[in-house]
Amino acid sequence: MPVKKTSRERVSLALQHQEADRVAIQDSPWGTTIARWRKEGLPKNVSPADYFGYEFIRLGADLSFRFKPEVLEETNEYRIHRDANGRTLKNWKEKTSTPKLIDYAVKTREDWEKHKHRLTPDPDRINWERMEQAYKNAQKHDKFFCYSGGAGYQASTGKIQLENMLMAMVADPEWISDVIETGVDMTLGLFKLLIEKGYKFDGYWCSDDLGYRNGLMFAPQEFRELVMPAHKRLVDFCHENDIFAILHSCGNFNEVVPDLIETGWDCLQPLEVKAGMDVIQLKQDYGDKIALMGGIDVRVMAEGTDEELEEEISKKVTIAKKNGGYLYHSDHSVPDNVSFKSYQRVIDLVHIYGSYS
Repeated sequence: MPVKKTSRERVSLALQHQEADRVAIQDSPWGTTIARWRKEGLPKNVSPADYFGYEFIRLGADLSFRFKPEVLEETNEYRIHRDANGRTLKNWKEKTSTPKLIDYAVKTREDWEKHKHRLTPDPDRINWERMEQAYKNAQKHDKFFCYSGGAGYQASTGKIQLENMLMAMVADPEWISDVIETGVDMTLGLFKLLIEKGYKFDGYWCSDDLGYRNGLMFAPQEFRELVMPAHKRLVDFCHENDIFAILHSCGNFNEVVPDLIETGWDCLQPLEVKAGMDVIQLKQDYGDKIALMGGIDVRVMAEGTDEELEEEISKKVTIAKKNGGYLYHSDHSVPDNVSFKSYQRVIDLVHIYGSYS
Protein backbone atom coordinates (compact mmCIF):
# COMPACT_ATOMS: atom_id res chain seq x y z
CA MET A 1 0.00 0.00 0.00
CA PRO A 2 1.40 3.45 -0.91
CA VAL A 3 2.59 5.64 1.95
CA LYS A 4 0.07 8.35 2.82
CA LYS A 5 1.05 11.70 1.34
CA THR A 6 0.38 15.27 2.39
CA SER A 7 -1.74 17.45 0.13
CA ARG A 8 1.36 19.29 -1.09
CA GLU A 9 3.07 16.01 -1.95
CA ARG A 10 -0.05 14.51 -3.54
CA VAL A 11 -0.67 17.47 -5.84
CA SER A 12 3.00 17.92 -6.71
CA LEU A 13 3.38 14.26 -7.68
CA ALA A 14 0.28 14.41 -9.88
CA LEU A 15 1.60 17.51 -11.66
CA GLN A 16 4.85 15.63 -12.30
CA HIS A 17 2.95 12.65 -13.75
CA GLN A 18 3.76 10.41 -10.81
CA GLU A 19 1.42 8.25 -8.78
CA ALA A 20 0.86 9.15 -5.12
CA ASP A 21 -1.29 7.30 -2.57
CA ARG A 22 -4.49 8.52 -4.24
CA VAL A 23 -5.83 11.17 -6.59
CA ALA A 24 -5.76 14.69 -5.15
CA ILE A 25 -9.15 16.32 -4.46
CA GLN A 26 -10.18 19.93 -5.08
CA ASP A 27 -13.50 21.58 -5.90
CA SER A 28 -15.50 24.81 -6.03
CA PRO A 29 -19.05 24.67 -4.57
CA TRP A 30 -21.23 27.77 -5.02
CA GLY A 31 -22.16 29.85 -1.98
CA THR A 32 -25.79 28.82 -2.40
CA THR A 33 -24.65 25.20 -2.61
CA ILE A 34 -22.87 25.49 0.72
CA ALA A 35 -25.99 27.08 2.22
CA ARG A 36 -28.04 24.10 1.01
CA TRP A 37 -25.50 21.63 2.38
CA ARG A 38 -25.67 23.31 5.79
CA LYS A 39 -29.39 22.43 5.90
CA GLU A 40 -28.67 18.86 4.78
CA GLY A 41 -25.87 17.92 7.18
CA LEU A 42 -22.69 19.94 6.59
CA PRO A 43 -21.62 20.99 10.11
CA LYS A 44 -22.22 24.65 10.87
CA ASN A 45 -18.65 25.66 11.66
CA VAL A 46 -16.84 23.43 9.16
CA SER A 47 -15.98 24.57 5.63
CA PRO A 48 -16.48 22.21 2.66
CA ALA A 49 -12.71 22.44 2.13
CA ASP A 50 -12.05 21.03 5.59
CA TYR A 51 -14.93 18.56 5.57
CA PHE A 52 -14.05 17.01 2.22
CA GLY A 53 -10.28 17.45 2.47
CA TYR A 54 -9.58 19.80 -0.41
CA GLU A 55 -5.86 19.97 -1.14
CA PHE A 56 -5.34 23.57 -2.35
CA ILE A 57 -5.26 26.94 -0.63
CA ARG A 58 -5.44 29.79 -3.15
CA LEU A 59 -5.23 33.52 -2.66
CA GLY A 60 -4.55 36.43 -4.95
CA ALA A 61 -4.62 40.21 -5.02
CA ASP A 62 -6.75 43.07 -6.32
CA LEU A 63 -6.22 43.24 -10.11
CA SER A 64 -9.00 45.74 -10.82
CA PHE A 65 -9.05 49.33 -12.03
CA ARG A 66 -10.01 50.19 -8.43
CA PHE A 67 -13.02 52.29 -9.26
CA LYS A 68 -15.17 52.91 -6.20
CA PRO A 69 -17.95 50.28 -6.13
CA GLU A 70 -21.46 51.72 -6.02
CA VAL A 71 -25.00 50.29 -5.72
CA LEU A 72 -27.15 51.96 -8.38
CA GLU A 73 -30.48 50.19 -7.83
CA GLU A 74 -31.75 47.55 -5.42
CA THR A 75 -35.00 45.63 -5.02
CA ASN A 76 -36.01 42.53 -3.08
CA GLU A 77 -35.04 40.42 -6.10
CA TYR A 78 -31.94 41.99 -7.64
CA ARG A 79 -29.15 44.52 -7.26
CA ILE A 80 -27.59 46.71 -9.96
CA HIS A 81 -24.13 47.93 -9.06
CA ARG A 82 -20.93 49.34 -10.52
CA ASP A 83 -17.87 47.25 -9.66
CA ALA A 84 -14.19 48.03 -9.18
CA ASN A 85 -13.59 47.63 -12.93
CA GLY A 86 -16.24 50.22 -13.76
CA ARG A 87 -18.71 47.66 -15.06
CA THR A 88 -22.43 48.00 -14.38
CA LEU A 89 -23.91 44.60 -13.50
CA LYS A 90 -27.27 43.20 -12.51
CA ASN A 91 -27.28 40.27 -10.06
CA TRP A 92 -30.03 38.23 -8.43
CA LYS A 93 -29.92 38.47 -4.63
CA GLU A 94 -31.22 35.05 -3.61
CA LYS A 95 -29.73 32.78 -6.27
CA THR A 96 -26.40 32.25 -7.95
CA SER A 97 -26.10 33.05 -11.65
CA THR A 98 -23.87 34.80 -14.15
CA PRO A 99 -24.45 38.56 -13.71
CA LYS A 100 -25.95 40.56 -16.56
CA LEU A 101 -23.44 43.06 -17.95
CA ILE A 102 -25.15 46.37 -18.62
CA ASP A 103 -22.30 48.80 -19.26
CA TYR A 104 -18.52 49.31 -19.12
CA ALA A 105 -16.35 52.29 -18.20
CA VAL A 106 -13.89 51.19 -20.90
CA LYS A 107 -15.37 50.63 -24.34
CA THR A 108 -12.76 52.18 -26.66
CA ARG A 109 -9.02 52.57 -27.02
CA GLU A 110 -9.40 56.19 -25.86
CA ASP A 111 -11.13 54.99 -22.67
CA TRP A 112 -8.30 52.50 -22.16
CA GLU A 113 -5.60 55.16 -22.45
CA LYS A 114 -7.51 57.31 -19.96
CA HIS A 115 -7.68 54.60 -17.29
CA LYS A 116 -4.62 52.42 -17.97
CA HIS A 117 -2.61 54.26 -15.29
CA ARG A 118 -4.84 52.68 -12.65
CA LEU A 119 -3.31 49.25 -13.30
CA THR A 120 -0.09 49.44 -11.29
CA PRO A 121 1.17 46.60 -9.04
CA ASP A 122 1.49 48.44 -5.73
CA PRO A 123 1.50 46.74 -2.29
CA ASP A 124 -1.94 48.14 -1.36
CA ARG A 125 -3.48 45.66 -3.76
CA ILE A 126 -2.57 42.80 -1.41
CA ASN A 127 -4.53 42.01 1.74
CA TRP A 128 -1.47 41.20 3.79
CA GLU A 129 -3.40 39.94 6.82
CA ARG A 130 -5.40 37.45 4.76
CA MET A 131 -2.27 36.41 2.86
CA GLU A 132 -0.39 35.72 6.08
CA GLN A 133 -3.29 33.72 7.51
CA ALA A 134 -3.65 31.66 4.33
CA TYR A 135 0.09 31.04 4.16
CA LYS A 136 0.30 29.89 7.78
CA ASN A 137 -2.71 27.63 7.26
CA ALA A 138 -1.11 26.07 4.18
CA GLN A 139 2.15 25.54 6.03
CA LYS A 140 0.44 24.07 9.10
CA HIS A 141 -1.65 21.58 7.13
CA ASP A 142 0.79 20.92 4.26
CA LYS A 143 -1.64 22.20 1.65
CA PHE A 144 -0.65 23.10 -1.91
CA PHE A 145 -0.36 26.90 -1.77
CA CYS A 146 -1.28 28.84 -4.91
CA TYR A 147 -1.06 32.42 -6.02
CA SER A 148 -4.34 32.98 -7.84
CA GLY A 149 -4.82 35.65 -10.48
CA GLY A 150 -6.52 35.94 -13.83
CA ALA A 151 -4.41 37.12 -16.75
CA GLY A 152 -4.74 37.03 -20.51
CA TYR A 153 -7.99 37.20 -22.46
CA GLN A 154 -10.55 36.75 -19.66
CA ALA A 155 -8.95 39.28 -17.32
CA SER A 156 -9.12 41.81 -20.15
CA THR A 157 -12.82 41.18 -20.81
CA GLY A 158 -13.41 41.99 -17.16
CA LYS A 159 -12.24 45.51 -17.94
CA ILE A 160 -13.23 46.15 -21.56
CA GLN A 161 -16.57 45.65 -23.28
CA LEU A 162 -16.48 42.12 -24.65
CA GLU A 163 -17.89 42.78 -28.11
CA ASN A 164 -15.51 45.69 -28.67
CA MET A 165 -12.54 43.62 -27.54
CA LEU A 166 -13.36 40.72 -29.85
CA MET A 167 -13.64 43.08 -32.82
CA ALA A 168 -10.45 44.88 -31.85
CA MET A 169 -8.53 41.60 -31.71
CA VAL A 170 -8.86 41.68 -35.50
CA ALA A 171 -9.10 45.41 -36.23
CA ASP A 172 -6.66 46.79 -33.64
CA PRO A 173 -4.49 43.94 -32.30
CA GLU A 174 -1.82 46.36 -31.06
CA TRP A 175 -4.30 47.82 -28.58
CA ILE A 176 -5.47 44.42 -27.34
CA SER A 177 -1.88 43.25 -26.98
CA ASP A 178 -1.26 46.28 -24.75
CA VAL A 179 -4.33 45.48 -22.66
CA ILE A 180 -3.32 41.84 -22.18
CA GLU A 181 0.35 42.57 -21.49
CA THR A 182 -0.55 45.31 -18.99
CA GLY A 183 -2.61 42.76 -17.09
CA VAL A 184 0.30 40.34 -17.10
CA ASP A 185 2.65 43.09 -15.88
CA MET A 186 0.40 43.70 -12.89
CA THR A 187 -0.14 40.02 -12.11
CA LEU A 188 3.59 39.29 -12.23
CA GLY A 189 4.47 42.48 -10.37
CA LEU A 190 2.33 41.47 -7.42
CA PHE A 191 3.56 37.86 -7.63
CA LYS A 192 7.17 39.07 -7.48
CA LEU A 193 6.38 41.33 -4.55
CA LEU A 194 4.94 38.43 -2.58
CA ILE A 195 7.94 36.25 -3.33
CA GLU A 196 10.30 39.06 -2.30
CA LYS A 197 8.42 39.27 1.02
CA GLY A 198 9.25 35.61 1.66
CA TYR A 199 6.08 33.81 0.61
CA LYS A 200 6.80 30.45 -0.99
CA PHE A 201 4.24 29.28 -3.53
CA ASP A 202 3.76 25.76 -4.83
CA GLY A 203 1.62 26.83 -7.78
CA TYR A 204 0.08 29.62 -9.79
CA TRP A 205 -3.61 29.24 -10.66
CA CYS A 206 -4.40 31.37 -13.69
CA SER A 207 -8.03 31.92 -14.69
CA ASP A 208 -8.40 32.64 -18.39
CA ASP A 209 -11.65 31.45 -19.97
CA LEU A 210 -10.78 30.85 -23.62
CA GLY A 211 -13.91 29.07 -24.79
CA TYR A 212 -17.66 28.77 -24.63
CA ARG A 213 -20.01 25.84 -25.26
CA ASN A 214 -19.14 25.40 -28.95
CA GLY A 215 -15.47 26.31 -29.14
CA LEU A 216 -12.98 29.15 -28.75
CA MET A 217 -14.13 32.70 -28.18
CA PHE A 218 -11.88 33.75 -31.07
CA ALA A 219 -9.80 32.21 -33.85
CA PRO A 220 -6.81 30.02 -32.91
CA GLN A 221 -4.57 32.43 -34.81
CA GLU A 222 -5.63 35.27 -32.52
CA PHE A 223 -4.88 33.10 -29.51
CA ARG A 224 -1.38 32.38 -30.81
CA GLU A 225 -0.63 35.99 -31.69
CA LEU A 226 -2.19 37.86 -28.75
CA VAL A 227 -2.79 35.52 -25.81
CA MET A 228 -0.13 32.84 -26.08
CA PRO A 229 2.83 35.25 -25.62
CA ALA A 230 1.24 36.51 -22.40
CA HIS A 231 0.72 32.95 -21.18
CA LYS A 232 4.35 32.18 -22.00
CA ARG A 233 5.55 35.06 -19.81
CA LEU A 234 3.47 33.77 -16.90
CA VAL A 235 4.55 30.15 -17.29
CA ASP A 236 8.23 31.03 -17.74
CA PHE A 237 8.19 33.11 -14.56
CA CYS A 238 6.63 30.22 -12.64
CA HIS A 239 9.12 27.66 -13.87
CA GLU A 240 12.07 29.98 -13.22
CA ASN A 241 10.88 30.05 -9.60
CA ASP A 242 10.09 26.29 -9.32
CA ILE A 243 6.34 26.97 -9.27
CA PHE A 244 3.77 24.83 -11.08
CA ALA A 245 1.52 26.66 -13.58
CA ILE A 246 -2.17 25.65 -13.69
CA LEU A 247 -4.58 27.07 -16.28
CA HIS A 248 -8.29 27.32 -15.57
CA SER A 249 -10.37 27.77 -18.70
CA CYS A 250 -14.09 27.24 -19.01
CA GLY A 251 -15.67 26.22 -22.28
CA ASN A 252 -14.31 24.23 -25.20
CA PHE A 253 -10.64 24.93 -25.91
CA ASN A 254 -9.74 21.64 -27.59
CA GLU A 255 -8.34 23.47 -30.63
CA VAL A 256 -5.50 25.07 -28.68
CA VAL A 257 -4.56 22.27 -26.25
CA PRO A 258 -1.35 21.58 -28.25
CA ASP A 259 -0.52 25.30 -28.03
CA LEU A 260 -1.11 25.30 -24.28
CA ILE A 261 1.24 22.34 -23.97
CA GLU A 262 3.83 24.15 -26.08
CA THR A 263 3.45 27.19 -23.83
CA GLY A 264 4.43 25.04 -20.88
CA TRP A 265 1.32 24.87 -18.71
CA ASP A 266 1.58 22.01 -16.22
CA CYS A 267 -2.16 21.39 -15.82
CA LEU A 268 -5.51 22.17 -17.48
CA GLN A 269 -8.70 22.64 -15.44
CA PRO A 270 -11.74 22.15 -15.19
CA LEU A 271 -12.53 20.32 -18.51
CA GLU A 272 -16.18 21.25 -18.92
CA VAL A 273 -18.13 18.21 -20.13
CA LYS A 274 -21.18 20.08 -21.45
CA ALA A 275 -18.83 22.19 -23.61
CA GLY A 276 -17.24 19.13 -25.21
CA MET A 277 -14.14 18.60 -23.08
CA ASP A 278 -13.51 14.87 -22.59
CA VAL A 279 -10.99 13.95 -19.90
CA ILE A 280 -10.60 10.40 -21.24
CA GLN A 281 -9.81 11.58 -24.77
CA LEU A 282 -7.47 14.28 -23.44
CA LYS A 283 -5.68 11.68 -21.32
CA GLN A 284 -5.25 9.41 -24.32
CA ASP A 285 -4.03 12.22 -26.58
CA TYR A 286 -1.95 14.34 -24.20
CA GLY A 287 -1.73 12.57 -20.85
CA ASP A 288 2.04 12.19 -20.98
CA LYS A 289 2.49 15.89 -21.77
CA ILE A 290 0.15 17.78 -19.42
CA ALA A 291 -1.75 17.03 -16.21
CA LEU A 292 -5.55 17.19 -16.13
CA MET A 293 -7.88 18.36 -13.37
CA GLY A 294 -11.63 17.94 -13.50
CA GLY A 295 -13.94 16.48 -16.12
CA ILE A 296 -16.53 15.01 -13.72
CA ASP A 297 -19.99 16.03 -14.92
CA VAL A 298 -21.98 18.00 -12.33
CA ARG A 299 -25.19 17.15 -14.19
CA VAL A 300 -24.70 13.51 -13.18
CA MET A 301 -24.05 14.61 -9.58
CA ALA A 302 -27.34 16.50 -9.61
CA GLU A 303 -29.61 14.27 -11.68
CA GLY A 304 -28.02 10.85 -12.09
CA THR A 305 -28.81 7.64 -10.26
CA ASP A 306 -26.24 6.19 -7.90
CA GLU A 307 -25.27 3.71 -10.61
CA GLU A 308 -24.79 6.50 -13.16
CA LEU A 309 -22.74 8.51 -10.69
CA GLU A 310 -20.49 5.56 -9.94
CA GLU A 311 -20.02 4.89 -13.66
CA GLU A 312 -19.12 8.54 -14.29
CA ILE A 313 -16.42 8.53 -11.63
CA SER A 314 -15.15 4.96 -11.89
CA LYS A 315 -14.59 5.11 -15.66
CA LYS A 316 -13.04 8.55 -15.84
CA VAL A 317 -10.90 8.45 -12.70
CA THR A 318 -9.61 4.94 -13.36
CA ILE A 319 -8.37 5.92 -16.82
CA ALA A 320 -7.22 9.47 -16.04
CA LYS A 321 -5.22 8.57 -12.92
CA LYS A 322 -2.98 6.04 -14.67
CA ASN A 323 0.71 6.97 -14.36
CA GLY A 324 -0.26 10.08 -12.41
CA GLY A 325 -1.22 13.37 -14.00
CA TYR A 326 -4.84 13.59 -12.82
CA LEU A 327 -6.53 15.53 -10.01
CA TYR A 328 -10.25 15.36 -9.15
CA HIS A 329 -12.44 18.43 -9.66
CA SER A 330 -15.98 18.90 -10.90
CA ASP A 331 -16.14 19.94 -14.54
CA HIS A 332 -16.71 23.57 -13.53
CA SER A 333 -18.10 24.27 -10.05
CA VAL A 334 -20.71 22.55 -7.91
CA PRO A 335 -24.17 24.15 -8.36
CA ASP A 336 -26.91 24.23 -5.76
CA ASN A 337 -28.95 21.46 -7.39
CA VAL A 338 -26.35 18.96 -6.09
CA SER A 339 -27.43 17.59 -2.70
CA PHE A 340 -25.07 17.10 0.22
CA LYS A 341 -25.76 13.35 0.12
CA SER A 342 -24.91 13.14 -3.58
CA TYR A 343 -21.70 15.12 -3.14
CA GLN A 344 -20.65 12.96 -0.19
CA ARG A 345 -21.06 9.99 -2.51
CA VAL A 346 -18.92 11.75 -5.15
CA ILE A 347 -16.02 12.18 -2.75
CA ASP A 348 -16.39 8.64 -1.40
CA LEU A 349 -16.19 7.29 -4.96
CA VAL A 350 -13.15 9.42 -5.78
CA HIS A 351 -11.39 7.93 -2.75
CA ILE A 352 -12.33 4.42 -3.87
CA TYR A 353 -11.46 4.69 -7.57
CA GLY A 354 -8.71 7.26 -7.11
CA SER A 355 -6.64 5.04 -4.83
CA TYR A 356 -3.30 3.74 -6.13
CA SER A 357 -3.23 0.77 -3.73
